[in-house]
Amino acid sequence: MTVRAAVLLETGRPAPYAESRPIEVQDLVLDPPGPGELLIRVGATGLCHSDLSVLNGSRPRPLPMVLGHEAAGEVVELGPGPSEFNVGDHVVMSFVPACGSCRKCVAGRQALCEPGAAANRAGTLLSGGKRWLAPDGQRPNHHLGVSGFAEYAVVSATSATKVDADLPHEIAALFGCAVLTGAGAAFYSARVEPGDRVAVFGLGGVGLAALLAVKAAGASTVVAVDVVAHKRELARKLGATHEVAGGPDAVEAVRDLTGGGADKVIDTTGSEHVLAQAYAATGTGGTTVTVGLPHPDRQLTLPALSLVAEERTLKGSYLGSCVPRRDIPRFISLYRSGQLPVGELLSGTLTLDELNTGFDRLASGDAIRQVVVF
Repeated sequence: MTVRAAVLLETGRPAPYAESRPIEVQDLVLDPPGPGELLIRVGATGLCHSDLSVLNGSRPRPLPMVLGHEAAGEVVELGPGPSEFNVGDHVVMSFVPACGSCRKCVAGRQALCEPGAAANRAGTLLSGGKRWLAPDGQRPNHHLGVSGFAEYAVVSATSATKVDADLPHEIAALFGCAVLTGAGAAFYSARVEPGDRVAVFGLGGVGLAALLAVKAAGASTVVAVDVVAHKRELARKLGATHEVAGGPDAVEAVRDLTGGGADKVIDTTGSEHVLAQAYAATGTGGTTVTVGLPHPDRQLTLPALSLVAEERTLKGSYLGSCVPRRDIPRFISLYRSGQLPVGELLSGTLTLDELNTGFDRLASGDAIRQVVVF
């Protein structure tokens, strides 16, 4: 079938992207799903900093590539063989196609699936195949096994989680990345508990999802840190008890507001400099969790003694340390009960042809979560 899809042609083109246009909407042929795969009619796909980091070159990926990884849609065709899915099922896609049988999956750490990570680095589906075909005969790469900036996508069935059909696609899509990554970091990686004093550095979609989960977990103090004023204002609306402007004075401000340092600090910025600040803002015996993705060449320097003498913990969190098929339904239940009002993160909707402009808004901080709706 022929599908309109957003193809990233090259990285490093200068902003504004609305002028340099690194993303081009093309008509591609999409092959049918293979064994263990699904053809999805995409309903909505969110714009995430993980997409932006591929676009600007800080997250190297094979090109050309059909971008988009935070997506929801409807199953329209099953690949050959048995399947747990049916045509008409509504699904959320997650960006690690977990094989279910490697040592990490067996240990319950599906975010670290080894074959899934290898496929994502190679730009293929979990099977190792590519289903896109360009007019020039090239096989464009898949983005994190999803490639959601397209009218239809073929994904591994292990990338999909069934959800109720009455959940709007533009809300459902957020659970595939922003909510899994942010809320999972709060619930599972940081293990926020009632009464904890918590700070969140970076208030994009992931950071605000983390903030919502921090509140749901019962934290008594929630400090929201960002350089952008309107993001801090939204954080206050969503339940932050304090706000701090990002910058060199942020560490001292957070430590003052949390009585000498936060019990848990979550960094979502992808900046090694901000991560160092987040660690410095964490109190004795506290835990610092980072979900951001700096460029692979970036390094972090910390006072080594503090890890032992202050019993400090520094943790990475990928996909929020979640198991998507366990946690997407859990988090949707919290959304329906009003405890995770993730609809507040939506800044607006776009068409596929507006993606370059949308990434300008994301890069400048003007938008929290924009969603392409099909």
